[in-house]
Amino acid sequence: MAKSQLTFTDVDLTVNVPAGTRIIEISEKIGAGITYGCRKGDCGTCLTRVLEGAENLSEPSALEPRVLKENLAGHNDRLACQCQVLDGAVKVRPG
Repeated sequence: MAKSQLTFTDVDLTVNVPAGTRIIEISEKIGAGITYGCRKGDCGTCLTRVLEGAENLSEPSALEPRVLKENLAGHNDRLACQCQVLDGAVKVRPG
């Protein structure tokens, strides 16, 4: 299985993750500062800023653009519960 690198700048930690891993799953395991509520993409609590490697993430789910818009998210923001690291290196911080 392909491995990717996911860096959380708030805790200054980089981990190797299997392709297809959701950002929120790793954030929970390592104690990064990404908070969450529903884990289904409804609440927008897990808003995350993608600093590098956005091209290595999954396309937004059908629900994600609406929730991002409702939360006045920026161009580089994603929902950690929805997006998956697919390849390469990705660097994020809590939104």
